[in-house]
Amino acid sequence: MGGVNAYEDLRARRLRLDLTRGKPSAEQLDLAVPLLELPGMGDHRAADGTDVRNYGGLRGLPELREIFEPLLGVPADRLLAAGNASLELMHDYLLHAALFGVPGGESPWRDAAFLCPVPGYDRHFAICAKLGIEMIPVALTGDGPDMAEVERLVAEDARVKGIWCVPKYSNPTGEIYSSSVVRRLASMPTAAADFRVFWDNAYAVHHLTAEPREIENFLSACESAGNPDRALIFGSTSKITFAGAGVGFFGASDANLDWYVGHMGKRTIGPDKVNHLRHARFLRSPDGVLSHMARHRELLAPKFELVARVLTEQLTGVASWTTPEGGYFVSLRVTPGCATRVVELAAQAGIALTPAGAPFPYGKDPDDAVIRIAPTYPPLPELAEAMNGLAICVKLATDEHLDHAVQ
Repeated sequence: MGGVNAYEDLRARRLRLDLTRGKPSAEQLDLAVPLLELPGMGDHRAADGTDVRNYGGLRGLPELREIFEPLLGVPADRLLAAGNASLELMHDYLLHAALFGVPGGESPWRDAAFLCPVPGYDRHFAICAKLGIEMIPVALTGDGPDMAEVERLVAEDARVKGIWCVPKYSNPTGEIYSSSVVRRLASMPTAAADFRVFWDNAYAVHHLTAEPREIENFLSACESAGNPDRALIFGSTSKITFAGAGVGFFGASDANLDWYVGHMGKRTIGPDKVNHLRHARFLRSPDGVLSHMARHRELLAPKFELVARVLTEQLTGVASWTTPEGGYFVSLRVTPGCATRVVELAAQAGIALTPAGAPFPYGKDPDDAVIRIAPTYPPLPELAEAMNGLAICVKLATDEHLDHAVQ
């Protein structure tokens, strides 16, 4: 199928290619270079007259929160704008929950469990692992997690305090949660009165098609279902402007926000409002964000098209893969038992891939079959080399596996 000779030729090329993490390319970062000159000399007053150079404003700059209100589906007065990453907001919420408990709960989350739709985001799982929170995998179905399993687990075990969700263009499958899934997550009975849904809407505006897909408003769904405190909405500009100098957002009920800000106020006197102001000046409006993201799509869509083309031409009948409509990843499924070997072969050929078990709790894929591909960072010629090399590795690993099975 693939052949040892093709692989040895690949190794002889001594490549140094990287498909590990979903980072914006240099060309994408260049789109936001005007940020470096903003807000500009003498421009340090927010719309309400606040001097952004000074302390204060724990909830972040109001005009920036207003820009992201319709994009994240959270009213500006219930949306917090913070530092560089939404991940730190998720981490801190969960850390404070473990130490002190949350609104509506009776005790800290000391003996807690979380549901983890898989394949999923490894950094979500790393937070749970750090805090000693048990992780329970739940399969994804194509339009969200297996809700029958989710509903059973949350109803029977009060230790289950939350679920991780990337509801739009999920990492790494590209999953888009259906309206039915959104409503069931919002309304399902839970044994834990303080159950939370960590709604990581990281790719809310990261479309790869001309007709963007939208999902139902989760905050509104929870309110309509009588569970206003259940929804914790997260997002950021990390893959919109500068990944290293973005703005993270957290939206929730008043009770959750007041609780979070109360804890946050013990470690900071306010976020980087100068960065908030430069983002507000640069992005201008919700339509300004969408126009900016259309330029990102022009750079990214050809890369995802290249990935789909190489996989179709070289791995049809050998593996399966997702064709996302947005986001940053492709999920490749190889013959069970082969993913670790594919990653090993690729590394020896100079192609870095995310570890095979990374999209699963504890780094363990029970089928050893899923490989996450991150095509956004490399230039197109390098991406083509990496994908062609990956295809050779998949075919060789599959041949080895089949040979071993016959023996």
